[in-house]
This record gives sequence, structure tokens and C-alpha cells, in this order.
Amino acid sequence: MSKTVIITGASRGIGRETALAFAGIGCSVAINYNSSEEAAIGLLEELRRIGAQSIAIKADVSDRRQVDEMFGIVNEQLGSVDVLINNAGISQQKLFTDVTEQEWDRMFGVNVKGVFNCCQAALGAMIPRHSGSIINISSMWGQVGASCEVHYSAAKAAVIGLTRALAKEVGPSGVRVNCIAPGVIDTDMCACLRDEDIKALRNETPLGRIGRTSDIAAAALFLASEDAGFITGQVLGVNGGMVI
Repeated sequence: MSKTVIITGASRGIGRETALAFAGIGCSVAINYNSSEEAAIGLLEELRRIGAQSIAIKADVSDRRQVDEMFGIVNEQLGSVDVLINNAGISQQKLFTDVTEQEWDRMFGVNVKGVFNCCQAALGAMIPRHSGSIINISSMWGQVGASCEVHYSAAKAAVIGLTRALAKEVGPSGVRVNCIAPGVIDTDMCACLRDEDIKALRNETPLGRIGRTSDIAAAALFLASEDAGFITGQVLGVNGGMVI
């Protein structure tokens, strides 16, 4: 697969692993970051060491102007985007009654408006070419909800709804839109969990382990490939059987 891929929130965790996976099969990779510049530059150097054509771009995906500028840079330096992976996201554990309006708006700004901004920016080139793949990263909590993560669950549920509706709208233009709903994955987002919480989640997972970032990267590779050429509007749960 020799394509141009842009991955938002790519400096760490799932995004980082996915960038390495796509670079490993010969893709040109644009890695987006907002605050983790040092990690993004480190990833960029690693991608270039393995021979990948890659660039790193700082942009807050909730800001449309920054997103448009980012896509302009990618188009100029790597070519039109073939695969968009909307991975950038934030989370927070907090009682619903304590969530502030600002926290709610920021949660939806990054996790939902960011997907909206990037999808619109990518579709401007994908629709005329009659090809392209968009992969949105949601969460199993967007499917079933999580206590003390109401705003996060609601935002991730919105991503699922956006995916399904957009797939129907742009399917006739040859663009596929799918969603990955990860389960509990070993990333920085789990850093706030206690060891006993991780153990409990592992025990609740039928496959008996916590997910790896490579599990999500492999799912993204599949959905972007020609092997998934007749798959669109789907939510692929990568959760070890925790949500069926």
C-alpha cells in the first residue's frame, strides 16, 4: 500500500503505533500533534530512520483554521490524503454533576468537532478522486457508556453516529468511512487507573488481557486496505470480547 496517510494525535499511544504500522508498509505518513512536540519529533525521526517519507505538523484539530492549514501542508509536501485516521482525543473521569460547561465543550471540541473538521478537509480531495478511506477512533464506552465518563462516552457515541451517517453519504463517491471502538488499551489514558482496576478490567475481558496499541494499528491497516474494499459504515470493536 503506497498511500498518503494522516493520523491525528499521532505522537503517542495508538496514534504512534499506527503511524509506524503504515510507514512499515510503504506509506507516506503525516503525524499530527498538539501539545506533545518532543514525542512527535522523536516519532518523526524514527519514521525517517526506517525510510518513510514523513512530516510532523502541530495543529489543534478543534480549530478549523489550523486543520485547513495542516491539510494544505500535507497536500504540498506528501500529496493528497488517501487515508485519514481521526485518532486525536481527550478523556476525563469525573462525576457528571461536577463536569463544567468548559470541560464538556472541550471534550466535544476535540473528540467530535475535530473529526468533523478533519473529515471535511479530507473529503474535499477524496470525493473528486472517487476514492479514500476515513477511519475514526471511538471507544467501547461510546457503545455502552461508562460511569464517571458521561461526557467522554457521549462524545465517542457521537463519533459512531457520524461514521455511520457519513459512510452512507459519501459511499456513492467511492469513499469509505469506518470506525474502530477500542476496549481497554495500554496507553497513557489508562495511567490514572489503579493496579487493582486494571486487574479487574483484565478479568472482565474474555480474552484475559488488556489490549495493545498494535491491536488497534492492525485493525486500521485492515480497514484502509483493499481487503476491506466492500466495508463501510461499520464499527469494529477491538476489545477482547468485553463488548459484543
